[in-house]
Amino acid sequence: MDAPVFITGLGVISSIGDDLSQCLGALEAGAAGIGPMRRLVSAHRDTLPVAEIPHTNEALAAMSGLSPRAPRTALLSAIAVREALAQAGFAPGGAGAGGASRGVAPGGAPAAGTGASRTAAASRGATGRGAGASRGAAKSGSPDWGGLRIGLVSANTVGGMDLTEDFYPRFLKDPRSGRLRDVVHHECGAVTEMVADLLGIRHYVSTVSTACSSSANAIFMGARLIRHGFLDVVVAGGADALSRFTLNGFNTLMILDKEPCHPMDENRKGLNLGEGAGYVVLVSEKAAAHTRPLATLSGYANANDAYHQTASSPGGTGSYLAMKGALEKAGLSPSDIGYINLHGTGTQNNDIAEGTAVKTLFDPHYPPLSSTKSFTGHTLGGSGGIEAVFSVLSLQGGYVYPNLRLQTPMKELPFVPATQFSKGAHIRHVLSNSFGFGGNCTSLIFSHT
Repeated sequence: MDAPVFITGLGVISSIGDDLSQCLGALEAGAAGIGPMRRLVSAHRDTLPVAEIPHTNEALAAMSGLSPRAPRTALLSAIAVREALAQAGFAPGGAGAGGASRGVAPGGAPAAGTGASRTAAASRGATGRGAGASRGAAKSGSPDWGGLRIGLVSANTVGGMDLTEDFYPRFLKDPRSGRLRDVVHHECGAVTEMVADLLGIRHYVSTVSTACSSSANAIFMGARLIRHGFLDVVVAGGADALSRFTLNGFNTLMILDKEPCHPMDENRKGLNLGEGAGYVVLVSEKAAAHTRPLATLSGYANANDAYHQTASSPGGTGSYLAMKGALEKAGLSPSDIGYINLHGTGTQNNDIAEGTAVKTLFDPHYPPLSSTKSFTGHTLGGSGGIEAVFSVLSLQGGYVYPNLRLQTPMKELPFVPATQFSKGAHIRHVLSNSFGFGGNCTSLIFSHT
């Protein structure tokens, strides 16, 4: 039997909140973060809604400890990683051992509806965090990890694309303008390295980029590193910032909704892109001995159906195999699952493929299920991490999140997603799906300790 992998910390930032408490409060209130573009400069500014985090890079830098010239994806990643480590009882960057981030105690969880305002959180960050470190330059004073081997497995799909998009128009107009150094941060691994350097994580650093399943695969990989004895602690998850590159690319595929999305609806018209970051702290049984674990990562599986570059197989083959494999890894049956966090993007292809796979595996008994992308939009490389955080919170409070704006259930499916927030449900196991381009499908199962 595999050694257990525990989760001791969570961290998140998205369009619905800067931290765990704010995000959970928004989920309870049914307050989506999807609206008009405010920060991103795009020709589609007035026609395509997005799930944008309202802070400037300067504000995010103050919250993260990085320079405001860092890629926006790195800023978001550092914020969520800091919160996760602090909740787990670690305090990187010289903040003092055992301290908690943004009001969340180690091993604890926020109560629904208790989140502080976004403005107040930004103000605290602006006065309480210093200037950042650049790639390759670790902050002075390495943290004491208590002799534990700690790694960072982080996912993203855009790297420093925001800096690249700013650099090239200037450079092409005048080769003497722009900062060529900004292009150094373009590739995905640069984001992970910046965050690892900032926090003094040096035992193992790796980047995963498998489209929309990226951060779920990072968590999968982190668990395997622990189970095979390579590391004691892994911070795993992912982040992505909005960029013109992804907006234009998805628009070319004609899968963006011009209104706030309504996943799993018969009349769905596409997805809304978002930005954010979500991370979990995975620890070995030995490392968890002196903590209060939040959950275990009991099951995980990846399947590649390779049906099409950007579409899922109509019958949901990859989705089905990923969910089935995760159940087998966890030693569970479909009836053990208390809630499913669907990938649920809102596109015609994804929702019918995933829905068909759920029907094949769970029929005739379906647990409560919903897509939280109706709140956060599709955060691409960050989505699996953000939804892993939401899944662990679901376990702790018995939360079932609403599938917002669902009006007409899909006629092909015999189940209807939840449309109201509820708490106190008896949930022992949560299944979270993350399915990416190229048929890269990953499912994770989180269980009570």
